[in-house]
Amino acid sequence: MVTAEIAMPLLVLGILAWLIGGYRILVPPPPTNQNDVCEIFREHPQWYDYAVESEARWGTPVATQMAFVRQESAFQSHIRPPRTRLWDVIPWRRPSSAYGYAQAQDPAWADYMEDAGSLFAQRTQMNHALDFIGWYNALSHQYVGISLNNPEALYLAYHEGRTGYRRGDYKKRPWVQKIARKVANRASVYDGQLQECRQEFECRHFYEIWPFCP
Repeated sequence: MVTAEIAMPLLVLGILAWLIGGYRILVPPPPTNQNDVCEIFREHPQWYDYAVESEARWGTPVATQMAFVRQESAFQSHIRPPRTRLWDVIPWRRPSSAYGYAQAQDPAWADYMEDAGSLFAQRTQMNHALDFIGWYNALSHQYVGISLNNPEALYLAYHEGRTGYRRGDYKKRPWVQKIARKVANRASVYDGQLQECRQEFECRHFYEIWPFCP
């Protein structure tokens, strides 16, 4: 017979094990077709809600947010930069602390958490990752003057940091400029696709009824 004295420690150990690693079985798989934002949202309709909430809070369009995530992580929740190798053999340090859907680095994430993040925000959860992207771009708009409708410049500031963007560091890195153009092109494609399917994801909840829902 399992007594209360034994059951409680077992319960605590079980919860800790779930928090440490077991929860990963609940992580949504990356979308099958990442070239079509409508298909992405059909697989993960709640992501649409998260992106709309972030846009309403910070101003970055839904299509731009999703293009950022596609570039940064290919919609993989726990991804990190691959480790470098010592003497081309031994796994060594990672080149950065980037982590999660938005590949937010530790310092930027700490700033976000202090300024705008919720108490339990995690880089591995899409709602928080999209809110982070919106927050970061809002500051790029506020302090650097980048339009929230300019995904190429927003991504350059996201990748290089706002200070690096002001210095024009990206001008010495053609590969970064190429990626930023790729993100902008994808944002444009996603936006066009979204115009055709957005209505699918609006007013789908029981509490979203006319005239309170467009």
